[in-house]
Amino acid sequence: MSETFEAPDGKPRCRWAGSAPEFLGYHDTEWGFPVDDDRRLFEKLCLESFQSGLSWRTILAKRENFRAAFANFEFDKVARFTETDVERLLTDEGIVRHRGKIEAVINNARCAQQMVASEGSLAAYFWSYEPDASQLGKPQTASTSDVSVALSKDLKKRGWKFVGPTTVYAFMQAMGLINDHVEACVIRAGVAQAIEKFRRPERK
Repeated sequence: MSETFEAPDGKPRCRWAGSAPEFLGYHDTEWGFPVDDDRRLFEKLCLESFQSGLSWRTILAKRENFRAAFANFEFDKVARFTETDVERLLTDEGIVRHRGKIEAVINNARCAQQMVASEGSLAAYFWSYEPDASQLGKPQTASTSDVSVALSKDLKKRGWKFVGPTTVYAFMQAMGLINDHVEACVIRAGVAQAIEKFRRPERK
């Protein structure tokens, strides 16, 4: 089976981007492009956590609902959520109503605050895990890596929840820590250029 599909503009994209109408825009403008904004990083990791056991299409379709439910993923605000908020969110039909995952977002918001205090920013912390080229395999052939295992282990040690190696690997793909667009994808070169020009934030 081909690794790509022909998009409406006649150019090849990663095959998964053609499996749902809403995927193409996300694939072309977000997936794999480097992110250094802490709010966006927190959102991406939370959404990947919600995706665990579900389809990404389900999560992407509900993304605006998630943003509304979780204060646009401003983690300083989410960290102040209480049990009352958990109960409110469990009745919100616009999101995935899973108590453990909802409570994990609130827990992780508090962990994010601690990380900013100790590391300077979420971006500085996550980008310190950027693998070098020798550690990367063929695009889209793995669901975990040595780096995602190490990052997952450290996050859990810091108290984060729902951050297993597979979830973390998907997060790494989404935030640009790795360029996992297949070689023939027309977007891959643009992502590679963006990563090359990206200024890595430094940890404290």
